[in-house]
This record gives sequence, structure tokens and C-alpha cells, in this order.
Amino acid sequence: MVEITLIGKPGCHLCDEARPIVERVVAGFPQATLTELSILDDPALESRWHDDIPVVLIDGRPHSAWRVDAAKLTDRIQATIAATT
Repeated sequence: MVEITLIGKPGCHLCDEARPIVERVVAGFPQATLTELSILDDPALESRWHDDIPVVLIDGRPHSAWRVDAAKLTDRIQATIAATT
């Protein structure tokens, strides 16, 4: 399984724009899971990512910040899956 993490916070307009893109892309991969985390719930996340949200991590590694490109996210997930099979 490939773990996709979306880090953001409520009321963040860029997070609100990124969420449906990430959800749509991840839905196309049965081998991927999506977890959404809020920087408001975790001081370590807030300290690390405050200026960069929304942030997308793939298996814990940063993929994108601020804006999400569906094609690039799709390509990266495909490459990650291929590397693990």
C-alpha cells in the first residue's frame, strides 16, 4: 500500500482546493490510502509545515506544497507503486 497524507487545516482555502484533487487521484488507486491531518491537532506538524500547507506526502516524503497538480500526483503514485512491486 502507498500512503498519501494531506496536511492542512480548517479554513485554509488552498487546502479546500487541494482536497478534492487529492481525493479524486487517490480514488483511482486501490493500492493507495489517504490520511488527512490538521496542523491544529499536532504541534510538531504545525511547527514543520505551517508555512507550506497544504502539503501532500507520499509514503512520508514530501510531494507538493501549496498547490496540487493532479497529473504529477498521479505519476508519482504510479511510480511509487511500480517501485514497490
